[in-house]
Amino acid sequence: MSWTVETLNAEVDAELDALPADMRARFTRIAQLIESVGLTHIGMPHVRPLESGLWEMRMTGRDGIARAIYVTRTGRRVIVVGAFVKKTQTTPRREIEMALKRAKEIMP
Repeated sequence: MSWTVETLNAEVDAELDALPADMRARFTRIAQLIESVGLTHIGMPHVRPLESGLWEMRMTGRDGIARAIYVTRTGRRVIVVGAFVKKTQTTPRREIEMALKRAKEIMP
């Protein structure tokens, strides 16, 4: 069984679309990597755990860095619950809180 990468809703799609083109391309590359070799075979610098079951895809580009926060679900599903351009060294608390709130929508 292979992995799939999907977004939670249109709001998350809009957040991804708002990223600079090179960061969107990097997101697409990481998603394809997950789908082709499996999430269990990917680690830093592509993905990293955050907290409370949240993980982040790490994208870099000419304009800085961005993150896509995701959760995993049964059936080898990666569900992206948020995306943003990162301005500080640490992930902003409001982004984590928003991702946790969205993740509750899809709790098993």
